[in-house]
Amino acid sequence: MKAFLILEDGTVFCGCSIGSEREVISEIVFNTSMTGYLEVLTDPSYAGQAVVMTYPLIGNYGICREDMESGRPWPDGFIVRELSRIPSNFRSGGSLQHFLETYDIPGISGIDTRALTKILREKGTMNGMITTHVYEDYTEPITRMKEYRVTGVVKAASCREKYVLEPSDPDREPVSVRTARKTKSIQRRAGEGRRVALLDLGAKRNIARALTERGCQVTVYPCDTPAEELLAEAPDGIMLSNGPGDPKENTGIIREIQRLYESDVPIFAICLGHQLMALAAGGDTYKLKYGHRGGNHPVKDLATGRVYISSQNHGYAVDPESLDSQVAVPAFVNVNDSTNEGLRYVGKNIFTVQFHPEACPGPQDSGYLFDRFIEMMGGKE
Repeated sequence: MKAFLILEDGTVFCGCSIGSEREVISEIVFNTSMTGYLEVLTDPSYAGQAVVMTYPLIGNYGICREDMESGRPWPDGFIVRELSRIPSNFRSGGSLQHFLETYDIPGISGIDTRALTKILREKGTMNGMITTHVYEDYTEPITRMKEYRVTGVVKAASCREKYVLEPSDPDREPVSVRTARKTKSIQRRAGEGRRVALLDLGAKRNIARALTERGCQVTVYPCDTPAEELLAEAPDGIMLSNGPGDPKENTGIIREIQRLYESDVPIFAICLGHQLMALAAGGDTYKLKYGHRGGNHPVKDLATGRVYISSQNHGYAVDPESLDSQVAVPAFVNVNDSTNEGLRYVGKNIFTVQFHPEACPGPQDSGYLFDRFIEMMGGKE
């Protein structure tokens, strides 16, 4: 069936409908990862957005459910150049087309994703519509697109009640390609006996997995959990997760993070958690022109000068100049555009990063940061 992608600037792409045939308006963003489309689809940070995959062939290895980063997909829509309808992979449990249909996610294939990405890079992220309806006049749908805002997504993506994840035993885990690759590269039991409180702002599963594999017990809390409740259980460390949307919208969560900041508990924050901690400490954030989304973003550790290739997914950034140097100092910087990629808080056992050290999809270069967090909690290498 013929489908259309209409952008709020009036640009129209014509292609083929994939997944659900319902009409959807969303913020259109692009991801440059060459693999990992399932992890992208199940990353809660994409709530309220439709994702353009810049790699031309998507779906060729099917759906491997053990690779899902949450229990369901989150994007409003999915946009690809070519959809592989017959997957070839011994781990596959079905096709991407069937996955999109099952979860009622509309999409479009057969369009020039390179041209679309160039528009988003030149004009900035904008809203758009995926539809199978033929509009004679685009005035009305464009008006609706311009009125669309991504709101309330952190609450929607967070868990509803707290739950506990016990330390994993690598010898008893199901063997997978990913697990087999990782067992040789990380020190799994460094956090033995440590208890981590993970504030779920839209967390990817691999954040908790990176901690349990290192021997930590992880208690996952809903995003609106009061700081007093979290601190009352005396965790050895606190993890603030990734998540979707504009960080400034989360005023209540920021107030609670201010109370966590004032405690002496070690804190490690990733992505949205990094932004919220900066806001809680008196800093500011701003929206990037088209964001950073992909598995190939270089970041520089300012303490060592070493550059790591990182996985990223965010549309907002912290303004490091908005923070007093007596409060926090830059720890990482993006090599491509010099935006802030991490902060070290002065006089506090707190460090935060904008990128994803847990990756999935993406390189494992910065996974050592979980070991640093365990050291902060008093764990041994």
